[in-house]
Amino acid sequence: MMRVELTVNGERRSDDVEPRLLLVHYLRETCGLRAANVGCDTTSCGACTILLNGASVKSCTVLTVQAAGGDVTTAEGLTPADGELHPVQRAFRQEHGLQCGFCTPGMVMATVGLLAENPHPTEAQVREGLEGNLCRCTGYHNIVRAVLAAASEQVSS
Repeated sequence: MMRVELTVNGERRSDDVEPRLLLVHYLRETCGLRAANVGCDTTSCGACTILLNGASVKSCTVLTVQAAGGDVTTAEGLTPADGELHPVQRAFRQEHGLQCGFCTPGMVMATVGLLAENPHPTEAQVREGLEGNLCRCTGYHNIVRAVLAAASEQVSS
């Protein structure tokens, strides 16, 4: 076992973990957070996407010990205590950028990362930026609209 200290959704944590424990399993099993979904364990689907030190990463590719000292944000961490949705979450709801919802937390987190890097993406840049996140329900049209709406809302805020 190894002791890791990291910040998860603004809360400092210190936990003993197996050195081989994937970050997605740490978030789900140790922290009790369910937004980062286990879809494939092979980096193919993006359902487990989170922000690690502000960068969008697939948490099934990161060992918890590699994240030690870092700052992790999951979809649960986007919503402030007052309950108001993050602009990206709001845009996904308004633009119907989800159906079954399984990929949605990963899509939202990938979008937050994308907009942090490129606050004014074109449709083509959105599609390229979300390439590593799969949705088997929507056909991506409404997801792309949601990302562009979130970018527009951030500009007007």
